[in-house]
Amino acid sequence: MAPSFCGVWDYPSNSYRNRGFELKLLVTGGAGFIGSNFIRYVLAQHRRYSIRNLDKLTYSGNLHTLRDVAKNRRHTFVRGDIGDRRKVQEVLKGVDAVVHFAAESHVDRSILDSTAFVKTNVLGTQCLLDAARQAGVKRFVLVGTDEVYGSAPSGEKFTEETLLAPNSPYAASKAGADLLARAYFRTYRFPVIITRCTNNYGPYQYPEKFIPLIITRAVQGENVPVYGDGLQVRDWIHVMDHCAGLDAALHKGREGEIYNLGAGNEWPNLAIARRILQLIGKPESLLTYVQDRPGHDRRYALNSDKACKELLWAPQITLEDGLKQTVDWYLSNGEWIRRVTARAYRSYYRRQYDRRDSMLAEVLNRRGKR
Repeated sequence: MAPSFCGVWDYPSNSYRNRGFELKLLVTGGAGFIGSNFIRYVLAQHRRYSIRNLDKLTYSGNLHTLRDVAKNRRHTFVRGDIGDRRKVQEVLKGVDAVVHFAAESHVDRSILDSTAFVKTNVLGTQCLLDAARQAGVKRFVLVGTDEVYGSAPSGEKFTEETLLAPNSPYAASKAGADLLARAYFRTYRFPVIITRCTNNYGPYQYPEKFIPLIITRAVQGENVPVYGDGLQVRDWIHVMDHCAGLDAALHKGREGEIYNLGAGNEWPNLAIARRILQLIGKPESLLTYVQDRPGHDRRYALNSDKACKELLWAPQITLEDGLKQTVDWYLSNGEWIRRVTARAYRSYYRRQYDRRDSMLAEVLNRRGKR
């Protein structure tokens, strides 16, 4: 049955029931933070769906993150690169839909060297789109970011019609992926849906990101780095609310459309850091102000009315409850933290924060010579 290009997905079911499952789903980047949580969400919500999980297992992907689903017969892990055409073609056989998370995602790393970001986020997405189109995939959800819009002026929120204005190599690479996906819909009528979400937080997030970095360092009584004045505003959404939005986009979204997924929780980074320290019972004296990131966006804010109306989706987890749950999870999962914060992570931290001034000076010096 062909998909309906101007409406919601009328996905077939009888042929899949004959195979034992209603839907065979490929999730890329499923050993990472959001991808692994999405896999748990789908396995819990859709009892007759099966998932193939394709992940390269870079520094932020870890099989320990998938330990609780490793023995689930509806989940199959495949190690591979989305830029490996043969591997992608192989894993797409019999797949009905794709939810594409796999990406290099840390802005600071993209400032140090953007090569991997272009290779994975742009060229890898292009490889996956080509293979999925050739395989006859009936729905392709590209998981994007609000950072492609740039910095939001005070009092304004980005809509899906806002012009793209990325300010970091990471954001530019994600904008490139979005534009490729849009072109594949316009050119080939390939059934693509793009989502753009705000800052996620929750369990299994790699400790280089803002909230787990605060938690893991504060627990040890170590200094907590804060960029610039700490007044950069972010809209925080719990990862499970994001997963619910992605699930809604997969099943109810219109092909060729973009959906913003925000929670309306706009808080300055400094306020978030202070609240986490309160929850852990640590003093604010741990906060250490460090040189700001080059090109650092001041504020992100999304208008999610379209998703709420068309997808019948709305975030359910309050920021206060979500932060408490997240702090409790990290305090209770020390073994997972130890496994993912290996030598490579500690080396990156020393370069990024302990030697931050010299590192940024080197980056800015290279920029000035061009």
